[in-house]
Amino acid sequence: MFLVTGATGDLGRSIVQQLCDQEILVRAFARLTSRYARLEHRGAQILIGDLTEKRDIEKACQGIQYIISTHSNPNDPLGVDYRSNIDLIDAAKANNVQHFVFISVLGTDRGYEDSPIFKAKREVEKYLESSGLNYTILRPSALASSLLPLAERFKQTGIYLLIGDAKNRTSVVSTDDVARIAIDSVFIEAANQKIIPVGGPEIIAREDIYQIFSRVFNREPIVINPPLFLFDGLRGGLGLINADLYQKLGTLRVLLGNEFFCTTEEIQNLEQLFSIKMESLESYIRRYLGS
Repeated sequence: MFLVTGATGDLGRSIVQQLCDQEILVRAFARLTSRYARLEHRGAQILIGDLTEKRDIEKACQGIQYIISTHSNPNDPLGVDYRSNIDLIDAAKANNVQHFVFISVLGTDRGYEDSPIFKAKREVEKYLESSGLNYTILRPSALASSLLPLAERFKQTGIYLLIGDAKNRTSVVSTDDVARIAIDSVFIEAANQKIIPVGGPEIIAREDIYQIFSRVFNREPIVINPPLFLFDGLRGGLGLINADLYQKLGTLRVLLGNEFFCTTEEIQNLEQLFSIKMESLESYIRRYLGS
């Protein structure tokens, strides 16, 4: 049986659905306030709990062979992104879990001091590497599902907000492809004890994203492109009032100000290792939102 944490998030939900479609037993860890009825209807076993409670984590890991950790919370990186994953790894060891898949983030090893989430995920990576467990660490670039709200707004208004350098590159990856790779990681020996960057099939500039939206929805874009220093000024001003908010905006600042993409060689190796043809961003948007 699989345990999936963050089961009602975009990636976790896709993982649980794919496992259910393959008739593989899966326990979905979910908060009481989350929307989990559809996963239960698909055949998932729902475990209601709080990832900041060690006893809930210990209960969730009983009878589990494989764990896929997808959960994250920008409002509590210490408690959720870091500490709960440490407790989850410890519980996995105590229950003789056969393989642990951790969803990290591309660039977490670059030392971005401004991002608590990046730092938390890197520390979890190091703890997992030294745990003695069989593991796979996946470092995806931007998930395509995170762009769906922007695409829906563009479809309705034609407006696209792009903060910072429009030429910065990315390799947006299909959330469903990441889900498949996460599942397959426990069965492919060559993925064991590996840290694997995961990106889409194309390296694109950020300005290419609204051009893709324009093609999909057949409308001219209205691009609003404020420079990054305006964001920095706003963040600094808010920080004078609320220091916690300043810290929370650190991860967004890192994402806006840097490039996150897989190289062509990394993408080719990924496709070969998992016998998959990665889906393009345009295909993903058309599949979910195209008319």
